[in-house]
Amino acid sequence: MTDTQPLLDDLDLLLERERLALLEGRLDGLAELLEEKEALIEALSTLDTGPERHRLEGLRGKADRNRHLMDSALRGIRAVASRLGTMQRLRQSLETYDRSGRRTSIVTGNGQVERRA
Repeated sequence: MTDTQPLLDDLDLLLERERLALLEGRLDGLAELLEEKEALIEALSTLDTGPERHRLEGLRGKADRNRHLMDSALRGIRAVASRLGTMQRLRQSLETYDRSGRRTSIVTGNGQVERRA
């Protein structure tokens, strides 16, 4: 076993923990995992990882997988933020169309619109 083996094992476990956190939506713990990951990568960069090149390739694949999961999570968060913004605008105004097809916005003060049949 080389000096890099324990570090590679730790990084492998960390990448799995990161994957689970992303899949389960536990985004609040990702900052802590990032700090751990940076420390492990920094420690690995000071060692000769030549003999473990094949193992590094597997870890790179896991890191890429996690990056794709993170990108997907960010797209989801942006979509939710956009939808919430749209809902907020809808609560503050009502858009209607007149007989000519022109759009008219009615701004409400309290965010409520009375609807009548």
